[in-house]
Amino acid sequence: MAHVTVAKYIDHQPLYRQESILGRAGFAVPRSTQAEWIGAIGVQLAPLVQAMREDLLGRRVLHADETPVAMLKPGLGKTHRAYLWSYCTTVWDDIDAVVFDFAESRAGRHARRFLGIEEDGSGGWRGTLICDDYSGYKQAMAAGVTEAGCMAHARRKFHELWANHSSTLAEQALKLIATLYDIEREIKDLSPDERLHIRRLRARPAADLLHAWLMAHRQKLPDGSATAKAMDYSLKRWVALTRYIDDGELSIDNNRVENLIRPIALGRKNWLFAGSLRAGQRAAAIMSLLHTARLNGHDPYEYLKDVLERLPTQRDSRLRELLPYCWTPDSAA
Repeated sequence: MAHVTVAKYIDHQPLYRQESILGRAGFAVPRSTQAEWIGAIGVQLAPLVQAMREDLLGRRVLHADETPVAMLKPGLGKTHRAYLWSYCTTVWDDIDAVVFDFAESRAGRHARRFLGIEEDGSGGWRGTLICDDYSGYKQAMAAGVTEAGCMAHARRKFHELWANHSSTLAEQALKLIATLYDIEREIKDLSPDERLHIRRLRARPAADLLHAWLMAHRQKLPDGSATAKAMDYSLKRWVALTRYIDDGELSIDNNRVENLIRPIALGRKNWLFAGSLRAGQRAAAIMSLLHTARLNGHDPYEYLKDVLERLPTQRDSRLRELLPYCWTPDSAA
């Protein structure tokens, strides 16, 4: 069961392909049986994922992103676009964890639900969320979550202009942004207080220079041009984009969670779609545990096999021992 699950969600092997592979090895395991296994595993792992979610919501800073996944519409035989929302700790946190949350749409209510924010905006998480400019997160910001922007998104817009149109203005913008990233590479291994000090000393003047440059050149460009749009993205989000300068625990961009989502994009090309909302949620639970295990340097198969063997008899008081960032290969009771 662990092998089939890891092969699907880590090695991107759909069940019909695994049925053929296992058949050649002399094991008759129909894809329907494999699907039942995975569904049951998703249910069993749910308490662990909930514990991971609680750990994430105990953090002051989180990354967030979302990616589309096809979901089968019940009774119609057609698919529609659902979304896998992703939340993870920062690279400087004391735990490495990512939790995926499958939802039937990209509506902002799904982010609020994960963060525990009520419909009236009360309750829930009140930390700093590093994310892109997607409007779905704005409802969480309105409820009191602090927004930190992604400089990589701002940079990407200029890079496209430079790569596709050899824009000299875009090239200048890239050089100014590169100064900010050069500073981050130098200070990535320092303490939060040391990062904060150096950012205020060196990154703030560099950011101010970039802002002044954007303002000066934007006035010369017609509205609607590609270069104007790239500049407007940065100018309109300037406070969020530079919030990291005054907080040593924030990253300059959202690349960490985007890198964690990237394997999902490869996987969905192979397993094609989620059969239902429930199936998508179970898959999200499994991927949360497996990808967090790999993030912590564990072999996903060894981790999942051990967890499936121990979980039925594991006491609630010792459930945390099975979380990927608490688990060790020799931790079996």
